[in-house]
Amino acid sequence: VEGRWGPTQGAKGLPAAPAKLLCFQNYFCFFAKNHNVPRSQNESVLEIGGRIFEKAVKRLSSIAGLHQISSVIPFLMDSSCCGYHKASYYLAVFYETGLNVPRNQLQGMLYSLVGGQGSERLSSMNLGYKHYQGVDSYPLDWELSYAYYSNIATKTPLDQHTLQGDQAYVETIRLKDEEVLKVQTKEDGDVFMWLKHEAARGNAAAQQRLAQMLFWGQQGVAKNPEAAIEWYAKGALETEDPALIYDYAIVLFKGQGVKKNRRLALELMKKAASKGLHQAVNGLGWYYHKFKKNYTKAAKFWLKAEEMGNPDASYNLGVLHLDGIFPGVSGRNLTLAGEYFHKAAQGGHIEGTLWCSLYYITGNLETFPRDPEKAVVWAKHVAEKNGYLGHVIRKGLNAYLEGSWHEALLYYVLAAETGIEVSQTNLAHICEERPDLAGRYLGVNCVWRYYNFSVFQIDAPSFAYLKMGDLYYYGHQNQSQDLELSVQMYAQAALDGDSQGFFNLALLIEEGAIIPHHILDFLEIDPTLHSDNVSILRELYERCWSHGNVESLSPCSLAWLYLHLRLIWSTILHSALIYFLGTFLLSILIAWTVQYFQSMSASGSPLVPALASPDPTASTASPAVPPAADASDQDQPSTTNNLEPRG
Repeated sequence: VEGRWGPTQGAKGLPAAPAKLLCFQNYFCFFAKNHNVPRSQNESVLEIGGRIFEKAVKRLSSIAGLHQISSVIPFLMDSSCCGYHKASYYLAVFYETGLNVPRNQLQGMLYSLVGGQGSERLSSMNLGYKHYQGVDSYPLDWELSYAYYSNIATKTPLDQHTLQGDQAYVETIRLKDEEVLKVQTKEDGDVFMWLKHEAARGNAAAQQRLAQMLFWGQQGVAKNPEAAIEWYAKGALETEDPALIYDYAIVLFKGQGVKKNRRLALELMKKAASKGLHQAVNGLGWYYHKFKKNYTKAAKFWLKAEEMGNPDASYNLGVLHLDGIFPGVSGRNLTLAGEYFHKAAQGGHIEGTLWCSLYYITGNLETFPRDPEKAVVWAKHVAEKNGYLGHVIRKGLNAYLEGSWHEALLYYVLAAETGIEVSQTNLAHICEERPDLAGRYLGVNCVWRYYNFSVFQIDAPSFAYLKMGDLYYYGHQNQSQDLELSVQMYAQAALDGDSQGFFNLALLIEEGAIIPHHILDFLEIDPTLHSDNVSILRELYERCWSHGNVESLSPCSLAWLYLHLRLIWSTILHSALIYFLGTFLLSILIAWTVQYFQSMSASGSPLVPALASPDPTASTASPAVPPAADASDQDQPSTTNNLEPRG
């Protein structure tokens, strides 16, 4: 594995050079891999592999594409032998998950290694994830995981600024969130057409959003940098919006899809900065650093931008200290550079995050003690912003929205196996919606596997813990019940502020379960203050109510009320005096009611209901039913992908 920081040893206990085991199946593949073949011929063979792959993918994307996997496998093998390693990743996933082929984890592992050796992005992420978690017979190895992830993480910022290629912005869109699904669009969709109409009328916000969607490939719109630049130019030159002015200035500085014009770019950058836009203030520092080599002015603008909260400025100041060119400071200051990089990383800066992951894997800085696991987490976070992964996720989402279930399942399996949480939970959601499809084509317990994977992620969503809690409580297919693990899952959801977690724990107590003391400590419920189940129930229902919608009726509020009514009634039954008085008053009420109806009967007035005349002005009242409140999602922190200058 060639990582960013040099060669790394292979996985312990795995066969070396698996490509030779799989590839040289015929003379054509041998010719493709022969090192004596001229480079132009190697490129031709790679192009042939790409064409074979596209042909295979076209068949897989048909209405019943999953049914054709067995017939497509030979094409993918030939494509892989030609060095086109997207095919290698498809084969790895098919064999590791048993996607309409007999499940063969060793075969899947070998194809994944083939793709990883070719630095194929999804293959490398798959290897990084499996070694990070130690699943599917992969040895737990954080150093090796880091090597795979860092290799792709370093490519990610370069990929993002590459105008060509099958890329899309990685968005956290959950299939259970119907409101978010409604605003997904395409070039001929209602949302896009409305934005285009508003942008043509001069609406600056619409122009900026439209340009962003086209430049990055967001919200279902295909990446189209040329069209995006037209909107950036129109907005910058026709409006006074500082964000549009800044975006167009960056495009002119870098010549992204347009001829460079440094003079106009500088003029626009100064104009945006004068309007108080911190990105533009940082941009001026970048200009003086890159083009004028005036580090004093660059530092001045970056210090100002950092005070305004710009993470790019923090990173750029770190670069000055790293290179030893900070004005007034002699020599390099790696410690201060690391502090600036860490601050930038916390603001979502990609390169700052990469430096932090490097410091954690090496432990060369006193402020960054060696921590391979943390290094993997930071590198993984950046790698999962890669546009090629985003393209696969977007294809799965589009297929889902169009009701193409085979294609949706295919692409979400491909994305989920890279280890990205949002695709894992979305795939589990699809398998819940279509258990027939999952049961027919997948060789793994889809719902269990991917919800279980998701709860081991950093900042996993609370609904995933609830799902796993339910699966442990009821048992799922060949998985046995485990009440202890169910309690742990519900407790984690509760700790994340999900009212359903508190409610489920309370229900377990109602059913006679005992919550262990370490779980109560985990929830910061003092067992000495809440020594009995009634006291714990009261605390859980109160927290459930406070974390939900306190302004409307909810299961939490009703359960809390019912608990207190039971306690009151229990008190009444245990007090002879109160019980006697209550019985006496109830008897008087019954006697009065009987006497009232007897007197009505004696008066001779029949109790016949009156038929009211229709009144067109009368309004009919219907009971208001409050909508059920879904548990709020907690997403992983997103990395900024603005058109901002880097140091």
